[in-house]
Amino acid sequence: MPAHPWSSALVTGASSGIGEALTRRLAAAGVPVVVVARRADRLEALAAQLPGIEVLPADLTAPDGVATVAARLADPARPVDLLVNNAGFGTSGPVAAIDPDRTACEIDLNVRALVRLTQAALPGMLERRRGWVLNVSSVAAYQPVPDLAVYAATKAFVSSFTEALHEELRGSGVHATALCPGLTPTEFTSVSRSEPKLDRFPSFAYTSADQVAAEGLSAAARGLAVSVPGLVYKAMVGAVDVAPRAVVRRLAGLFTR
Repeated sequence: MPAHPWSSALVTGASSGIGEALTRRLAAAGVPVVVVARRADRLEALAAQLPGIEVLPADLTAPDGVATVAARLADPARPVDLLVNNAGFGTSGPVAAIDPDRTACEIDLNVRALVRLTQAALPGMLERRRGWVLNVSSVAAYQPVPDLAVYAATKAFVSSFTEALHEELRGSGVHATALCPGLTPTEFTSVSRSEPKLDRFPSFAYTSADQVAAEGLSAAARGLAVSVPGLVYKAMVGAVDVAPRAVVRRLAGLFTR
């Protein structure tokens, strides 16, 4: 299979970070990309720099925004080969201290919108017997993360959902991949209010957005169920899988406080 087997793609959260890096790599490979985000100005600036970009502003925490993107994915006249569900955010702090409305938006974006858009894309993909879904999860999915409890829980959902989908789709010509990056310098840290905690980590603990994008697209093209970019995080995930749950939970708490 070629490195970029797609004739079209749609990327959510494309205005910055991993989403922007994914878009730039796809555009450089000649893949037309529908870019989705709340910030239309950022998307327009991206379209001015890259070929083959279709701008679709939408707030995926709102039902009408999700409906707009779902309709685009389901349009038989403009099929999308690759859906990248990248949009998401987290909130740092104790659950009891976080604004419940913010938590609801976090769950809506990280979980509800991702599932709805996946369901919008799949029927056409299955009919064509051709398609890929790349859901951006996180290494946070592999353990509970105190002070990022809701975010980690949503990403655990994303990984579980995507791996189950991967098996459901076996033999159909459609593939689902969970991309699970570790620490990546993006706007996520400021949006999640987690800069003070992240400053304590050494430079080798970080992977760039471009590296994450490259490994995620490669894994999707190969039809892999899961991609964990970076040797540090591959080793961490392996250790978490064999360590007692109580130890994993306690260590996660020590790292995030």
